[in-house]
Amino acid sequence: MYSMKVFMTGATGFIGSYVAQALLARGDSLVVLARNPQKMPLLVGNPRVRIVKGELTDLHLFGQALDGCDACVHIALGWGDTPLAMLQKDTLPTVALLEAAERAGCQQFLYTSSTAALGEMRDPMNEALRCIPTDLYGATKAASEAYVLGFRNSRMRRNCIRPGYTFGNPVVPGGVSQPDRRFADLARACMQGAPMHMIHHDGTQFIYASDLAKLFLAVLDSDCQSQVYLGLADTWVSWEEVARRMLAITGSSSRIVLEDRGWGAQPIRFEVAKIRTQFGLQFSSWPNLEEHIQWQLQEARRK
Repeated sequence: MYSMKVFMTGATGFIGSYVAQALLARGDSLVVLARNPQKMPLLVGNPRVRIVKGELTDLHLFGQALDGCDACVHIALGWGDTPLAMLQKDTLPTVALLEAAERAGCQQFLYTSSTAALGEMRDPMNEALRCIPTDLYGATKAASEAYVLGFRNSRMRRNCIRPGYTFGNPVVPGGVSQPDRRFADLARACMQGAPMHMIHHDGTQFIYASDLAKLFLAVLDSDCQSQVYLGLADTWVSWEEVARRMLAITGSSSRIVLEDRGWGAQPIRFEVAKIRTQFGLQFSSWPNLEEHIQWQLQEARRK
């Protein structure tokens, strides 16, 4: 397989750092749009990485940065607290990047969406369901997906990945872990002997960031077009299981406090057969979840 030149947004973030590492590990070169490249030591000083300093809203940077790139991998999120702000900071830059990639002659565009694009939980959850977002984050993901998939007059291959809850330790020392704080909050409560609060029967199909990166590479290396892929593990794990594992490891006197919202014991699951059928990818949350729990406890102990 030939090495690719890949333009990336979000490479200094959590998921992006794992995708960047996987691309570099196999010999690809990167052009990275980053506001603060120092956040990711993996990238700084690497001869196969060119940094373009800028924000996602710096649309004028896209054209030159994409020049000569084979693929565009868009992972970064631009946040807004109102519908208009989210449109301006996230949806608009995605559409502008899509057009710029096509003009630059990129062979493919890979958009990082989210299971939040699907929104309302229905049984079963799969790629064929209509998107019914429940918040602005899900709305911008669903809207951007529609633009990516609807750009039918382009010869550029366009696909979307919808990650679920992605976890993992920093890909390199000095890197970042997932922005969601629930693991860290539980670990801190456990180390302090404080109550560990969660919702009864709440859980998800946690996916390890390195496994998710394998899906990114599989899509990039395929000839698929206008496809959406759910990126989750087969394994469903409850937050109560995570908390009980922390208690077993530490012997903490913390007690688990469950809020009952009437959720049933049988979880609604995401179907992940598509990535298994098309790419031979099938993931389990364990044993990487065990390693991450240990790391979170060490971090809580250190602080």
